[in-house]
Amino acid sequence: MKAMILAAGMGTRLGLLTKNKPKALVSFAGRPMLESLILRLKDQGFEEILINVHHQAKQIMRFIKENDSFGLDIRFSHEKGKLLDTGGAIVFAREFIQGSEPVLIHNVDVYSDLDLRELIYRHIESQAFATLVLRDRETNRKLLFDKDLKLKGWENQQTGEKRWVGKPEENLTGLAYSGIYVVCPGFAGSIPFSGAFSIIDAWLEMASRYPICGWVDKDSRWYDLGSPGRIKNAEKELQV
Repeated sequence: MKAMILAAGMGTRLGLLTKNKPKALVSFAGRPMLESLILRLKDQGFEEILINVHHQAKQIMRFIKENDSFGLDIRFSHEKGKLLDTGGAIVFAREFIQGSEPVLIHNVDVYSDLDLRELIYRHIESQAFATLVLRDRETNRKLLFDKDLKLKGWENQQTGEKRWVGKPEENLTGLAYSGIYVVCPGFAGSIPFSGAFSIIDAWLEMASRYPICGWVDKDSRWYDLGSPGRIKNAEKELQV
């Protein structure tokens, strides 16, 4: 199985923790969060991994080399010129995503004990173009889905802004994106944008032509590791 880890971000929310190191190498539960994620992926059967890098890229590449790629086929998508955001990163890595099997996309600063093999199976079974892992949690920004969990829009509950896939609809459910999703091999080549852009923009644009679907995760533990306080909270709850 194949996975892409999004690790190129500046990690500004982590403050001094990323002054001299990339976000991916900030410690979580006694080891760099990138290492924690790679080991979870390896444990669940992923063999090919692509890591997108930008900020302090050489540190990440050296870390992987020093650990002999953890016994996996690990490659890099080096965004040397500028940070391409969550959407541009996918287009830039389209050669890796193309092929014969689905690809898992996973933010480096997200911890989850989700069964990723089941997620891949559900994605294949549903014949979705992309399957977004969702949670019913508090956040101002939510994706909007119909009863069949097809993406229909996005809203900012704080500002009242809404964006639609086609015309506005009612009786939709707002759910939070978890930083994990699966795409079909043709996904990256079908994105109608270039340069730096958010993947949410692509989902909303593509959902009128392709099944961009949600999968609600109700069972696993999930943590955003994007700030020092959230890292401490996750470690406390996980008792590590």
